[in-house]
Amino acid sequence: MEQQNAYGKPVTLRNIFRFAAPTVAMSLFMSFYTMVDGLFVSNLIGTDALSAINLTAPIIQFVTAVSTMLATGGSAVIMKKMGEKKADEAKEDFTFLILVNVAVGLIMCGLGYLTMDAIFSGMGLSADVAGYCTTYISRYLPFTVPILLMNNFTLYMIASEKAALSLLCSVAGGVLNMALDYCFIAVLDMGIGGAAVATGMGYSVTAIVGLFVFSRKKSLLHFKKPCFRLSVLKSAASNGCSEMATACVTGIVTLLFNWTMLRYVGESGVAAITIIMYVLMFASSLYTGYSYGVAPMVSYYYGEGNREKLHQLASLSFRVIACISVLTVTLSFLLTKPLVGVFARPSDPVYGLAVSGNRLCTLALFFIGFNIFASSLFTALSNGIVSAILAFSRSFVFMLAAMLLLPAALGVTGIWLANPAAELLALTLSVGMLAKYQKKYQY
Repeated sequence: MEQQNAYGKPVTLRNIFRFAAPTVAMSLFMSFYTMVDGLFVSNLIGTDALSAINLTAPIIQFVTAVSTMLATGGSAVIMKKMGEKKADEAKEDFTFLILVNVAVGLIMCGLGYLTMDAIFSGMGLSADVAGYCTTYISRYLPFTVPILLMNNFTLYMIASEKAALSLLCSVAGGVLNMALDYCFIAVLDMGIGGAAVATGMGYSVTAIVGLFVFSRKKSLLHFKKPCFRLSVLKSAASNGCSEMATACVTGIVTLLFNWTMLRYVGESGVAAITIIMYVLMFASSLYTGYSYGVAPMVSYYYGEGNREKLHQLASLSFRVIACISVLTVTLSFLLTKPLVGVFARPSDPVYGLAVSGNRLCTLALFFIGFNIFASSLFTALSNGIVSAILAFSRSFVFMLAAMLLLPAALGVTGIWLANPAAELLALTLSVGMLAKYQKKYQY
């Protein structure tokens, strides 16, 4: 089979990038057009609307958390079965998990509408910003099911050696999103609601293409009559619980950042942190894309029992991440003012806050890549517990401690340093876990 030949090739940088390059490009592009959303909103509507996008982000992260868990955990379970030559069973499980995602999407959409008014009314926002928040999320929620399918189909296309198609879908969706942003906001004057609809329609491209692709029996993975196996759902949930924890905790930490900024600076501070998070997200997408790209290789070699290839893959990956870390830190420092200037004018108070904040937050990029890859590695090895410990400690325990202690001691500077401090603490835990389990997995 073509897929067996692809996984059977030697583990070299060239063959690793054959898997990872499309997912890195896809992740970068998705981050880019998320930034473009902010660019259109901040320049055509205003920085209050930009603040609203960040204030609604936790709800969106909570909505997609379960799907993220099932997508990453399910991919590990299914590709492990493929490595064990249980193809029919893997296809049944794949179809079952997709149907679970559809059900989750419908439930989360309903819950979002029921709770959004209570959430925004309790945040003490100005009338304008609160109105932006409600409008944005109410237009975004109808796209919940397509967005959850997009999360899943993206990973399953990669696992099926269709990473190039996944990239093409992301590019097409991104271009559509950017075109509709301009059309809905600048031409049709739909405001921030138009930005939400444009985003939802852009994300839906992968979902629609995925339905066609996985309906074809020629695909390595394709829809088959599902078989309800509670053990599969449990395995997918346990393997992907770290990614779910990351999504949920990211929402909580975003709320914490927003509340802290509202307390120390006001709504302009929320706009500044939004700009900085765009920069960090864009840089971090390199690590995320790489980790997603090599994860099916890790799962396959683990299922196959090929410890030599697993060791070669992990060793080369850590070197790649080290190089990316140095590159992203350097570029973020050098390009701080131009990047911030795209979203806010130098005369805007948001500009000064974002420039000073980005120079401190950039330090986190030294550590983020290693932490992301370590968590992804354990997920791909079907050790969801360790992956969850790493993700939860990094995203919540260490971040919460940093956010409570540093701003109290250093004010706004402490807010900017919280992320680097949390990532550094997480790195020590990641190194410890990798050392502890090295003998078991021989990576």
